[in-house]
Amino acid sequence: MKKRLKQYSSFLFIVILISVIFFILPFYSSAQKKKISLKDSLDHTFDVSDWLIDAHGFIPVPNIITEPSLGNFGLAIVPIFLKPRTPYIDSIGDKRKINPVSPDITGAALFYTANNTFGAIAFRAGTWKKQRVKYRLATGYADINMDFYRTLAIVGEQAFEFNFKTFLFYGYGLKQLKNPKWRIGLQDLLLFTKVGYGGQLPDFVQPKDIKSTVSSLGPVIEFDNRDNVFTPNKGLKARIDTYWSNDVIGSDYNYYRINYFINAYKPLLPNLTGGIRLDGQQAFDDTPFYLLPYIDMRGIPINRYQGQADILTEAELRWDFKKRWSIMAYGGTGKAFDNWNDFGSADWAYSYGTGFRYLMARKFGLRMGVDIARGPEQWAYYIIFGNSWFK
Repeated sequence: MKKRLKQYSSFLFIVILISVIFFILPFYSSAQKKKISLKDSLDHTFDVSDWLIDAHGFIPVPNIITEPSLGNFGLAIVPIFLKPRTPYIDSIGDKRKINPVSPDITGAALFYTANNTFGAIAFRAGTWKKQRVKYRLATGYADINMDFYRTLAIVGEQAFEFNFKTFLFYGYGLKQLKNPKWRIGLQDLLLFTKVGYGGQLPDFVQPKDIKSTVSSLGPVIEFDNRDNVFTPNKGLKARIDTYWSNDVIGSDYNYYRINYFINAYKPLLPNLTGGIRLDGQQAFDDTPFYLLPYIDMRGIPINRYQGQADILTEAELRWDFKKRWSIMAYGGTGKAFDNWNDFGSADWAYSYGTGFRYLMARKFGLRMGVDIARGPEQWAYYIIFGNSWFK
């Protein structure tokens, strides 16, 4: 225990030191060129919009990892840089329309958690304006300790503890169609993974899972008319994407999967915004056990409810009771199952909770806050950047 506390103390010191350096240096280097304020010019309250735009600063997302499947607690360095982009003009029929461009997002994360999970990830999301292409890239390494659950005939539900050492690369590019709300493109996932287990392998693990390469490609089609990419007040985002993995493209697995979701937002009253989410996934053929679909909701650990398919729905309300402060309420339910014939007999998993948000960067429409959620087995808490349905 003392050793664990010493590790956390050392890591926390490094986190604070690096965060202070990253936060202060751009501020002072820009101070001679232009006075940078951390207060909004409209209401004179704390706001980092000018810091991000004029000082090329970053948002130090609270460096706490709260995922239950990773030990409920961890520390991370997560600087996120935002760069605003000017809009462009598109023609739709005889009409000309000014279309906003999402800010470029660049960030990294160095993390360590209570169950000795650690890793480093870098990511970038942006737009090639001339080509009307939105792209996203991520790469990194992680050493992950995580439980997977299966129901056995005699003993019932049992947890199996695994270690994953994995290097990943993910990317996609989506080309805008004639209607700027629609995009179509391709995505790619590449994983090099070593799996560790402390005994005889369970039946759901294949020998080739111990050391494997996953290479996947697939098309993506997306519709997005939300008013903001971070914390929407109205609009809808819908997407269908697929992964195809085969030895032809260097994979050790031959499988494919379909993912789909709809996230919709609507003002219900002047200060009350409602949101609803429908999300589903289905895997086919020889899918590695650690990439099978699972129920992804606040209050439910990653991979806690897993199967060949899953479907869930979630609703939330955001009440902006002051100009910058909001209260959240949400709840949802879903099922994980192996085939659609089992849907009726599969158990419903549920979660519900509450939280708060603060308008951190008004010019970006970015809110941040904390949620607490109750799932079927436990309570959990989450640091929220933008919104909890960030996809």
